[in-house]
Amino acid sequence: MIEEPPVLTIRATRRRPSAAQIAAFQGVPTGFVADALGGGGALDARIAPIGGSVPAAVAGPALTADNGPADILATLAALAHVQDGDVLVAAFAGHQGCAAAGDRLMGMLKNSGGAGLVTDGPMRDLAGIEAVGLPAFCTGLIPSSPFSKGPGRIGFPVQIGGQQVDSGDMIVADRDGVVVVPFDWIDAIIARLGEVRAMEEALDAEVAKGLKVPPAIEALLAGPGAATTD
Repeated sequence: MIEEPPVLTIRATRRRPSAAQIAAFQGVPTGFVADALGGGGALDARIAPIGGSVPAAVAGPALTADNGPADILATLAALAHVQDGDVLVAAFAGHQGCAAAGDRLMGMLKNSGGAGLVTDGPMRDLAGIEAVGLPAFCTGLIPSSPFSKGPGRIGFPVQIGGQQVDSGDMIVADRDGVVVVPFDWIDAIIARLGEVRAMEEALDAEVAKGLKVPPAIEALLAGPGAATTD
């Protein structure tokens, strides 16, 4: 006979980016961050802004809550561990049969200083979530309620949207989706963001001046790499 596992397991120590590191991602488009990551880091496209009049941009450190299907005990308990500016990343095992969060949870998250929520399940109570005004990224809307029996884990790495997210990783989300920057890569990505922004702005200027075909494509079309046949 084995012992019953604990209902909740909470990681005692968690890394967290500095205030300067967090500030460096504010207002940065997710496309820039994904490019700085070499094209990676994005969660599954099904995890998207909840819609309505809810703000659709947030950047902050992840606080992870790992739940089983249809259960939100870890998400609720994680509220006691939220620091100002945290993005609560609530793994729901991809379950789509009931809501992973609703307006009351979002209200408590806001009261706790949280900056937003990311989950791989749907949510409910859109009108109430709009009233709270905190960014939320999920797979859609559904009226069914979850339960809160556990087991669950807080602060540990979670698998969500095809990526691993650990507490302390940077979450950057907007209307294009959600990107995760691993904690150990934060400084390198911040440095790379300046280069990405410069390249994007240079190309924007060329398009505004009438650019029709990228120079690299024109060179390809004019060279031996492109063949024309009947």
